[in-house]
Amino acid sequence: MKTTLDLPDTLLIAAKALAAQRKTTLKAMVEHALRREIAPLETLAPDSPYEVGPFGILSLKKRSEALPTDQVQRLVDHQYEEEDARIISVATGNA
Repeated sequence: MKTTLDLPDTLLIAAKALAAQRKTTLKAMVEHALRREIAPLETLAPDSPYEVGPFGILSLKKRSEALPTDQVQRLVDHQYEEEDARIISVATGNA
């Protein structure tokens, strides 16, 4: 199936450069990245606060006790920091 993606120029340039460096195609890299994001995370530690939902989406585990708001905020902030670091590494070719 064909689709169109609207990407920032800098991200597209970095992705094409990385694809060339890895001797692969941009299509293959996008497919690999999507599969990696969609696939269930099989390596979650038993004590991880996260679980993989039915669609392969990472979410906080259900708990019998409520989490304090500040702890939830720390978990959310940590998730954004990890995602930002991953995006920057892809954009700069350090992935």
